[in-house]
Amino acid sequence: MRAAVLYGTVGAVLLGALGAAPAEGDMDWAAGEVAVAAERAADEGIRFGKCPAVEGLSDGVRCGTVKVPLDYARPDGKQISLTVSRVEAKGKDAKGSKVARQGALVSNPGGPGASGMYFPLIGHLPDWKRVAAAYDLVGYAPRGVGRSAPLSCQDPKRLHRGPSPAPPHPSESYKKERIARAKAYARGCAQRGGSALRHYHSLNNARDLDVLRAALGEPRLTFMGASYGTYFGALYASLFPSHVRRMVFDSAVNPDPEQIWYRNHLDRSAAVEGRWADFRAWVAEHHKVYGLGDTPEKVLRSYERAAARLAAEPAGGKVGPGQLQGAFLQAAYYDDYWPQRALALSAYLKGDPKPLVQIAGPYPGAAVQQENAGAVHTAVQCNDGPWPTEWRVWDRDNTRLARTAPFETWDNVWKTLPCAYWGGPRQRPLDVRTGPGELPPTLILAAEQDAAAPYDGAIELHRRLWGSVLVTERDAGNHGVGFGPNKCVNGHLEAYLLEGRLPERRAACAARPEQKPNAPRVGAAGRPRVGRG
Repeated sequence: MRAAVLYGTVGAVLLGALGAAPAEGDMDWAAGEVAVAAERAADEGIRFGKCPAVEGLSDGVRCGTVKVPLDYARPDGKQISLTVSRVEAKGKDAKGSKVARQGALVSNPGGPGASGMYFPLIGHLPDWKRVAAAYDLVGYAPRGVGRSAPLSCQDPKRLHRGPSPAPPHPSESYKKERIARAKAYARGCAQRGGSALRHYHSLNNARDLDVLRAALGEPRLTFMGASYGTYFGALYASLFPSHVRRMVFDSAVNPDPEQIWYRNHLDRSAAVEGRWADFRAWVAEHHKVYGLGDTPEKVLRSYERAAARLAAEPAGGKVGPGQLQGAFLQAAYYDDYWPQRALALSAYLKGDPKPLVQIAGPYPGAAVQQENAGAVHTAVQCNDGPWPTEWRVWDRDNTRLARTAPFETWDNVWKTLPCAYWGGPRQRPLDVRTGPGELPPTLILAAEQDAAAPYDGAIELHRRLWGSVLVTERDAGNHGVGFGPNKCVNGHLEAYLLEGRLPERRAACAARPEQKPNAPRVGAAGRPRVGRG
């Protein structure tokens, strides 16, 4: 993490004093109830068949559903169905030699709110061939996501409000406007979600994962979680350590109960500033290509000039400073977005707005999916633990932080502020940790300069999971490192998944090759994106 998070002791005391419901936060209260649901799922299994067209998956992927209790306190009560996708193990390597099946590899890409239904398609990529030969590749949509008892907080037609501002130091009147919007959004979640809303949280995501394991017929789980997926994966490891076979935590979220989730967001806003600076330094190195300035400061002035111009006249009538900021925030998470973003900014300042509209403009066809993802993201994080309920705490902490980290701080506030006005009980975050011999060896992957999941989180998870191994990609900041362009990281990951072989407690890999200017972005056709944690 590049910058220290600054928030006062008074804010910490107020946050710590906020009440959280103990009922679902205790370690073992639901163990018997989960066992009931898992036993039922094991008996029923999953009937895989042709995937519905709405999933957009190829014919080689098969789909099914697994039923889980809405409320684990009532395992025989209302059930909800989670959608599941699978491609069975190929059983042969590239040379046609037989490969022993190792069971199912279940994946979650993060979020909260991201679907893993596409995951089985990853087996077509070269880096995944050996894993796909040995494992059934299984993806699923967690509760609330996609067709899995979906959540909604507002009419998707209201999602794209048109060009928006993005003041790094907002006025008092603008703050009042955003407070009102946050309160309205929280009310919309409560009205649309009803009494079921309280059951959408990370502890239940971990419990659902154990039911899915049983439905797949797996005595022990092999799991690969990224970003937010590392958090409920860590909850699973704490709740069901004897059910774990192998677990990979890619770009780990800090699981410290004191961090869930308000302080994690402060840390992320601080870390984003460092990656935003890294991006601008890279653009400056390639000034001859983009013409945006030969120093990071000059590149920043180019960006600010574009934002001012967009405030006066939105590009294509669709892209204002808020959309510009959202597009360039992605560059703080994913290195392979850098050339595309720099090229679009350069073109816009030279009089061609089309590339910028293409990367930053709204996609009306994706409004339903985007609204659903946002609703789940909000509900899970608001339900997971205590949040400050007094605006003065948010205002003080983020005004202070924005002095040194202005790029994302206030945008992050507006995304999470509904949690200040959230109704219903909150969970007590679980104290993730395992002792000697409780958990098989696990693998943690982290980039040293990751902004979406700052590196301190990987260190903390490593400290809490006995016998875990931390592999660090040095001098790198891409969010999601497994089976990316770093051969050293990939070697450790493949050895673990295929052979259970790990290095010593910590290992380091040199940074991935530097991104080249004007190289095409591979995120759409290459390795799937990790949902920010």
